[in-house]
This record gives sequence, structure tokens and C-alpha cells, in this order.
Amino acid sequence: MSEKIVVVSGKRKTAVARAVAYSGNGKVFINDVPLELMRPEVVKLKIEEPVLVAGKDFANTVDVHIKIEGGGMMGQAEAARVVVSNALAEFGGEEIRRRLMEYDRRMLVEDPRRTEPKKFGGHSARRRKQKSYR
Repeated sequence: MSEKIVVVSGKRKTAVARAVAYSGNGKVFINDVPLELMRPEVVKLKIEEPVLVAGKDFANTVDVHIKIEGGGMMGQAEAARVVVSNALAEFGGEEIRRRLMEYDRRMLVEDPRRTEPKKFGGHSARRRKQKSYR
């Protein structure tokens, strides 16, 4: 009998998170660092949120190993949050997916917004150089 393994990925801005989830005892590792050691505390709470919503009794049966690249601190945290919730939803089935969706849709669905590229004739993506008529 083979063990169930789930591979999921998620993005936020320029951060990309990939995770492998399998039966275990409720441990979450981010770049080979346990979630309990993550700092700052806001990042830890953001990643831990799907575990709390799904329920500790269910989450203690799944181990998740996450690799994150690119982006900033909060972008990486939100990408990891999407990955953890999708992994738990794959393991838990429709009941866990419904519970996560009722709490916050952004846990299961990636945020499609990206930064707009800078164009010529201005300082940034939308801003143009100021004209003077005198």
C-alpha cells in the first residue's frame, strides 16, 4: 500500500512556493526550517492560519515541506499560505476545502495581481513627465 503524496504550488507577486505534503504528524517546514522558528511572528501566523482553520485534529495528520523563492517577506508568506491550504484541501477532501473557502477565498485561490512594467516617457508605470507651457 502506497502513501498519499500531494505536490502543490502557489504564487503571490513574484514569490513562488512549492510544497510536498504527505501523511505525518503535523509538521510544517519552510526552506527546511520548522514553522515554530519562523520570525517575524506575523509571517508565522499568516502561514499557520490554514492549519488553524482546518482544525488541529486533522492538520496533525499531514506534514508539509515548502520551498519558497523570490519576492519579499509577506509575498513569500502569502504564497506559503496558499500552498498549505491547497495541500490540506487535497488531503481533507471537500469538507476541509469548504471550510477554508468560507473563511477566506484567498487561501485557496492565488492573487492574480502583478506589478505593471515601467514604460518610456515617464518615471514609473503610469506616471508621465510633467509638461511646462511657459
